[in-house]
Amino acid sequence: MDPRSHRLPRRRHQVARPSPADLAAAAGRSIPDVIGPGLSVLFCGINPGLWSAATGHNFARPGNRFWPALYRSGFTPRQLRPDEQDDLLRYGLGITNLVARASARADELSPEELEAGGRVLVRKVRRVRPSCVAVLGVGAYRSAFGHRGAAVGPRDERLGGARVWVLPNPSGLNAHYTLDRLVAAFGELRSALDR
Repeated sequence: MDPRSHRLPRRRHQVARPSPADLAAAAGRSIPDVIGPGLSVLFCGINPGLWSAATGHNFARPGNRFWPALYRSGFTPRQLRPDEQDDLLRYGLGITNLVARASARADELSPEELEAGGRVLVRKVRRVRPSCVAVLGVGAYRSAFGHRGAAVGPRDERLGGARVWVLPNPSGLNAHYTLDRLVAAFGELRSALDR
């Protein structure tokens, strides 16, 4: 008899969908970083969305393409769910945000918040010492670090000693990037890590 026939099917864990009241109450909250020693890449989002703040999981809103892009570009062996974010640590990956305050849209953040968040990120990177920091959002990177001409891809400067890579914002609101283009951008970073 095939021993696999006795395996129970893997249960699909579903995080409860936040109610409109839950989402409204999440405005201004923060969520913990997913950080540990020995990170090859620290992914840095702009700030948590309301869905993420309501659930406590990064990139949790349905339609956010972070988790599919991470998997399809080869960073993880399967597509993780937002509630499995701590599993990233075993792959040498982490998550933080430029600004801790949750909002409905990233464009609700002030330039001053992004600049202050950039300074906090530099201190965090110096403490945690990842090999690379991947900032998810070229506009946020430009605002936080004053590099007006920055584009998606590797940067010459270092951040707290770490290599810097700018990736597109994976939010479903970023219509400029399809999932395939996001995967390609994430894949370029993945390939560069192997060099």
